[in-house]
Amino acid sequence: MPIRLMLVDDQALLRAGFRMVLAAQPDMEVVAQAGDGAEAIEILRSTAVDVVLMDVRMPKLDGVEATRRICAKPAAPKVLILTTFDLDEYAFSGLKAGASGFMLKDVPPAELLSAIRAVHSGDAVVAPSTTRRLLDRFSPMLPATGSEPRNAALDRLTEREREVMMLVAQGLSNGEIAARLVLSEATVKTHVGRILTKLSLRDRVQVVVLAYETGLVRAGGGGAQGGGAQGGRAPGTGPGY
Repeated sequence: MPIRLMLVDDQALLRAGFRMVLAAQPDMEVVAQAGDGAEAIEILRSTAVDVVLMDVRMPKLDGVEATRRICAKPAAPKVLILTTFDLDEYAFSGLKAGASGFMLKDVPPAELLSAIRAVHSGDAVVAPSTTRRLLDRFSPMLPATGSEPRNAALDRLTEREREVMMLVAQGLSNGEIAARLVLSEATVKTHVGRILTKLSLRDRVQVVVLAYETGLVRAGGGGAQGGGAQGGRAPGTGPGY
């Protein structure tokens, strides 16, 4: 069964361009289009959709609020935010609202198709370059280096789970984390699964957001507390969880 897609963007020409690319894929089908968030929510009441490609700045109801309302519903479709360089703050808000990731609007078609398939399968997708800009821009709003995490839920994690969470937030894949910590990929995947369960998080994107919000990891890379790995790259697509 093909992946059922909805395009939400106030620019009809842009929607037409995306539709041409997506319709050429044997495993994808554009089943709905909307010009703003309010229209998208209304259409979703009667149309089954797997993945929503969501613009951010639109009339009537913007993409962030539309994402929040969509993701709050049971059995909600996945939402992939499409943004531009000057709207990084909206992408961050979109992730907090429940989006499974975000990509740049000028992303090469092959990368967009890969992102859609990844989101549909349950993975989280972010654009590394945009994420680094976003985190650098938000660094003044994040807890200072060395501050204690505000979220008491982090106390539920073991020392190893906190270490894995910091590496996930720095963008390392399960394989890279396994190599860094000298563990098997299966063990790392188990740790990630436990982190998601203990913190009631949906995917790796939410792990990244929580890690930076609580100060577990600081903008610019590295752990905010002792024992964390330093360096790393901007959060990106990760296999498995």
